[in-house]
Amino acid sequence: MSGLGARDIGHRVVVRHRIPGGLTDVIGVLQAGTPELVTVRHADSTLYDIPVADIAAAKRIPELPLRPVDVDQLFLTASLGRPAVERAYIGQWLLRASAGWTGRANSLLPAGRPGVPVAEALEQTVAFYTERQLRPQVQVRVGSPFDQEIRALGWVDARPGQSDVLVMHTTLDHVNAAPGYEVQLTERPDDAWYAAAFEGPVPVVAPQVLEGAAKARFASVVQGGRVVAVGRGAMTGHWLGVDSIRVAEGFRRRGLGTAIVQGLARWSGPEGGRRTYLEVLLENIPALTTYTRLGYQEAYRYRYLTNR
Repeated sequence: MSGLGARDIGHRVVVRHRIPGGLTDVIGVLQAGTPELVTVRHADSTLYDIPVADIAAAKRIPELPLRPVDVDQLFLTASLGRPAVERAYIGQWLLRASAGWTGRANSLLPAGRPGVPVAEALEQTVAFYTERQLRPQVQVRVGSPFDQEIRALGWVDARPGQSDVLVMHTTLDHVNAAPGYEVQLTERPDDAWYAAAFEGPVPVVAPQVLEGAAKARFASVVQGGRVVAVGRGAMTGHWLGVDSIRVAEGFRRRGLGTAIVQGLARWSGPEGGRRTYLEVLLENIPALTTYTRLGYQEAYRYRYLTNR
């Protein structure tokens, strides 16, 4: 590929090539390459197919430094990427309920302003969840003003024995290299995907939550006729949210989780994806190590508070 090889696929490159009247450079991620044609994806997801015969020079270049993230925006974006079954608002604060399955889908998200005093908003929150026979919970960014204000009103950790949840982010340039395994992507998960994603029965409401995003893909890796790794990716604006990654016991520590992330990232790019986020418990050291190695960095941490 005129100075580029298969190892460069998924990495940033610069390709100088001939056009009528002179030379021009294309900078982006090398998406594919054959002896005849090189495909480079620009930062805006435009694909450039460049004949190898027209290339004057080409090389891999360093990845862009990771820009700071707007944590207020990402806090809301992460919720929209995995929408709850039932939603209501107190001003800009989002109430979510999904029959009790997962904290994210059954807690108040205090993003923006509630439009009423915080104490009154919390009273409405308690009423909302009590009516649905759910424990009142608020998802708060650790150390944020709302975290402090809600605690001052008597709310406490809902899960004191659990570590913080770490929300990590990076750019697609860091994670869209070619996967080491074939990753299959579908618009809807089948029974085999769900069987691999859950240990035991699938919660009744889980399909509504996982399949509720406007634009999502369900990834899987099959070996020996068996689904051994799965994950889910959802697009919200230019953000790709990755979740539900699970690798079957006996197949871990082989790079399957990494392949799932990379497969979803390579789908997201042509769809307008620029950045990606995921969540991991701080105590999950193996997963945290994998994501850090891929280039993910901490954006913020969150916990759940309750009034009882």
